[in-house]
Amino acid sequence: MALVNIKIDGQAFQVEEGLTILEAAKKCGFNIPSLCAFNHGKCSLASCRVCLVEVKGARGLCASCVYPVSEGMEITISSQKATEARRASVELILSNHEKNCLQCPKNGHCELLKVAEMVGARDQKYVGDMTKATVDELAPGLIRNTAKCILCGRCIERCKEAQGISILGFENRGFETIVAPIQNRSFAESPCLQCGQCVNVCPTGALMEHSEIDKVDAAFKAGKYVIVQTAPAVRSAIAEEFGEKIGTPGTGKMVAALHRLGFYRVFDTNFGADLTIMEEAHELLERITKKTAPLPQITSCSPGWINYLEYFYPEVIPHVSTCKSPHMMMGAIIKTYFAKLHNIDPKDIFNVSIMPCTAKKYERSRSQMPNDIDAVLTTRELAKLIKRAGINWQRLPEEEFDNDLLGEYTGAGVIFGVTGGVMEAALRTAYYWLTGKEFEKIEFHEVRGLEAVKEADINVEGTIVKVAVTSGMKNAKPLLDAVKAGKSPYAFIEIMCCPGGCINGGGQPYVHPTLLPNEDDDILDTYRAKRASVLYKEDEKQVIRQSHNNEDIKRLYKEFLGKPGSELAEELLHTSYDAHRERFPKK
Repeated sequence: MALVNIKIDGQAFQVEEGLTILEAAKKCGFNIPSLCAFNHGKCSLASCRVCLVEVKGARGLCASCVYPVSEGMEITISSQKATEARRASVELILSNHEKNCLQCPKNGHCELLKVAEMVGARDQKYVGDMTKATVDELAPGLIRNTAKCILCGRCIERCKEAQGISILGFENRGFETIVAPIQNRSFAESPCLQCGQCVNVCPTGALMEHSEIDKVDAAFKAGKYVIVQTAPAVRSAIAEEFGEKIGTPGTGKMVAALHRLGFYRVFDTNFGADLTIMEEAHELLERITKKTAPLPQITSCSPGWINYLEYFYPEVIPHVSTCKSPHMMMGAIIKTYFAKLHNIDPKDIFNVSIMPCTAKKYERSRSQMPNDIDAVLTTRELAKLIKRAGINWQRLPEEEFDNDLLGEYTGAGVIFGVTGGVMEAALRTAYYWLTGKEFEKIEFHEVRGLEAVKEADINVEGTIVKVAVTSGMKNAKPLLDAVKAGKSPYAFIEIMCCPGGCINGGGQPYVHPTLLPNEDDDILDTYRAKRASVLYKEDEKQVIRQSHNNEDIKRLYKEFLGKPGSELAEELLHTSYDAHRERFPKK
């Protein structure tokens, strides 16, 4: 990479050619405030005008988020003209912003407040009429409140970049401009995937998950058997909510916190992941050997992806596994097998799932899911419960999940939380069922990594099985087009809605440029890899790493389900999909 010589506030620096002033300044130790820039500091809109700086020779102040550095450029950040302009921009934004900060669910994570403090903005400098607000609470996963929107455009860019569908856009003009689905429709009336990627990049509380904490509180008050399960990816990120570095494992302390919160049982969704593999691998083998359904088989664990399928690719539905996702399977088993073992009326059980995903809130409300799960909380909502209870995360001991014949899990279940994990877990079991022996290496490194699309040829005793892995619907589209056209060469395809998989789900802790610790400047490039490493390391530590070797899973089939694909397994663990169905239940 070629270097260029620049000056910032009179100091000489060498930086990489092609960087924006905003990026270059950060590398040189300067912190220019910004609200519309995200994803490594890059920005395509330059809409907030908060990052203005002086550039020698330029006609006016320049937006540093889009202005590239060049040889000999002289930049002034700290001049009175630049600082006053940045402050004025923030004050104008505040003049059209709902200011009920104590009631705002983004309190403590609001970038607008942080930037206002940085520039010294005076809250009431500009007073007058405010743009008419829209509050959309109809969809199960997401809430939109335009009174808190600052028109930065981050959500618009993220939806386009990650999913390629551009659900959100600028509506109206001038003072009436808002960000919304077309014609200011509700998320429930648009092809929104409920993935929450827009929430992850929103700097304020304009976009938030639909909280279900009140439902959990009500269940405790009603004396229900409140049982909780946690998804694999939650443990990879929950510690971040308590000041730990990204990539810090949080399994033991998370379990300890859940015990202290009073849950009747604390289970690991990894057990449900192992169960999913038993059913999904069996389904794959049936497709390969008996041609019960067309190939390739496509995974079904991601509800955001299923939403995309039903809306945009209904022709592909026959290719998608009928398996419920792990937490839905776990919920069904708790309300049948577990309830029977403990002589509990299923009506008295209240199942709570802690998920890294806002789309899981939508998933549990599907008409095909018969009340398996009663409430879904995101990783962020769990952190709120822990903080609300006054639990000191740093002083928590390491505790184990409860084990009532639903506690044992394998390394295969753990890696579900990262892109390629479902594929690898399924291959470990499918290989054994096809050959009668374990895959010696255990890991299938060919399907690991955070690339947009990963392809691999798996050698199964001389037979080549072609597989593909992708995440983010923008990346999935070419694979789906090939399946739709009958030209796909693969036997098995894994698709996850969120780029990187569940570790980067819409309910995970925020990773925003203005909220990151200064000592780790490259963290935006690496946080997904760091979270993924937590899961791969836990997989490596497990004594048993293949789902079919889980003794509790074996017992479940022996005592209750019979065998993978049995009539009871089909009833409890499988589901169906509808083309262009009414995706959200009416309120």
